[in-house]
Amino acid sequence: MFQAYKYRIIPTPEQQISLAKSFGCCRWYWNYALNLCQETYKTTGKGLSKGALQGLLPQLKKEYPWLTDAYSQCLQVVALNLSTAYKNFFDKRARLPRFKSKHGRQSISYPQNVKFEGDYLKLPGKIGLIYCRRHRPYEGTIKTVTVSQNSDGKYYASVLVDDGKEQPTISTNGKAIGIDLGLTHLAITSEGSKYSNPKYFTKHEHNLKRKQQKLSRKQKGSNNRQKARLKIAKVHAKISRCREDFLHKLSRKIVNENVETCHGTSVLAVEDLGVKNLVRNHKLAKAISDCGWAMFCTMLKYKAEKEGKTYIEVNRFFPSSKTCNVCLNQVGSLPLDIRVWTCEHCQTTHDRDINASINIKNEALRILSLGTSDTANLRGCKSSDKTSVLSDAIPVEVGSSHLLVEKCG
Repeated sequence: MFQAYKYRIIPTPEQQISLAKSFGCCRWYWNYALNLCQETYKTTGKGLSKGALQGLLPQLKKEYPWLTDAYSQCLQVVALNLSTAYKNFFDKRARLPRFKSKHGRQSISYPQNVKFEGDYLKLPGKIGLIYCRRHRPYEGTIKTVTVSQNSDGKYYASVLVDDGKEQPTISTNGKAIGIDLGLTHLAITSEGSKYSNPKYFTKHEHNLKRKQQKLSRKQKGSNNRQKARLKIAKVHAKISRCREDFLHKLSRKIVNENVETCHGTSVLAVEDLGVKNLVRNHKLAKAISDCGWAMFCTMLKYKAEKEGKTYIEVNRFFPSSKTCNVCLNQVGSLPLDIRVWTCEHCQTTHDRDINASINIKNEALRILSLGTSDTANLRGCKSSDKTSVLSDAIPVEVGSSHLLVEKCG
């Protein structure tokens, strides 16, 4: 199996200049190749293959000698990534490839000739040895190393390794657990567990507001404005790291729940939420974006599959909150401010979120019993033919292993 480890790297000022040149060369080649693909398609109705794009490099290096500042294989990977981006677009897994900007996150990939030497990461070409904070050891053979620079100015190296292990067989033997996602509580399980939403953006919102006000008073193009922009980027990076760390630990805890017992959890069911449509509600958009539901579901998916568990998504139009899990009676309307309701048919009092998670679990088990991946209809609930993007998501990085998971006695 392939697994990625993300490390912080600290380049010297000279190495920062070399990396900036490499970022610029790869970004320019991406934009040049993308523009050429678009013009070729307009003219001939056909695109360009990976080999055709890579064949342009020798002539381009003669016309633009500064392209040699980047490692040759980094430029070849750009053609491979562009070809993959178009394939994902035609397979309806991603959007149409777009041009890259010199502002924001920058990255380059080294497909080989990368190794660790003590506390340093050795990159080919003009970069050399870069100090690396290896907070955790990696197991396996290095395949690809992606060096990136975030908007806050920090550098990272994502090391993709092959550990030589086989992908475990997906099992459905054991108990199932349904997970309902919310705002007050980020995740609610069918067993009654509720995990509070830390709301990291809300905690840093006041600090972010003050720094944005200072930025607005700086003169455009000045060094002080650049310094103020960097301070804002650091706050956003802090929020992002806190959220990602929390979601990593929460997803790992849920996947490992009761894993040491003979009847461990083998089926994880969640609801396929249309986050893109939900954030159109201007009253809830900020709160929904602060949760990171899509990232959480992606983490659950690849961690469950790595442990040999089944991850399944229930259709977003399935009325999980409005359906009684005892008698399957469905209420006509259930506003968001009603958190506890009583079924008119069986007189059972339900916690809105726990009832929804139980219904999600039961629906997932029913789908598995039918042996089909299609989401089911319940009392007139129409199934959508749209495929979830999360079902095809591929993990790029893994979280830190330094967390405590409660063990069942």
